[in-house]
Amino acid sequence: MQGLDYNTQRERLLLPEYGREIQKMVEHAVSLPLREDRQRCANTIVKMMAKKITLARDIADQQQALWDHLYIMSHKQLDIDWPYDVSDAEKILSKPEPMKLPQQNIRLRHYGRLVEEMCEKLKEMPAGEERDVLARHTANQMKRDLVLWGHGNSDDEKVVADLAEFTDGIIQLDLSSFSFEPMRITGLASVTGKKKKKKG
Repeated sequence: MQGLDYNTQRERLLLPEYGREIQKMVEHAVSLPLREDRQRCANTIVKMMAKKITLARDIADQQQALWDHLYIMSHKQLDIDWPYDVSDAEKILSKPEPMKLPQQNIRLRHYGRLVEEMCEKLKEMPAGEERDVLARHTANQMKRDLVLWGHGNSDDEKVVADLAEFTDGIIQLDLSSFSFEPMRITGLASVTGKKKKKKG
């Protein structure tokens, strides 16, 4: 509407958490011709900033952070005697580099990368109790994954067959002597299952 002043039409705030009024005060301080007036105004602004942003109290050096913020909001134009070194102030505006996603081919996504790594480890291990323990943990983890992805359904024979395949036939579990741990998975399995019918 004509005559209304919208925030979207105003200059973007560098630190919007302080609000536009604080930003206007900073701009006023920059415009003052006398250095002593700018200094006095800056001190007042920092005190108001400290009251406005309570989270600043959790910062180890609160005052340093506040003066850094003032320096940034002034677009580095505020000519005063800075009580702190503000040369690194702009670092708070820098964004971290985006994390690189692991480029990995997972043969069966419902088992995940962890199971594949465990299978690779099993192929390298010599026969013995340590390998048997890892094989048991791997098989149980595979069954848990099947329960989650299969909406509560799992197949012991499928787990045994997949484990043998992923270990190139090295791990061969015998279901007549091997027993899986009881599955106690709640949450996803119950959410994805069929809803109970309401009693009439």
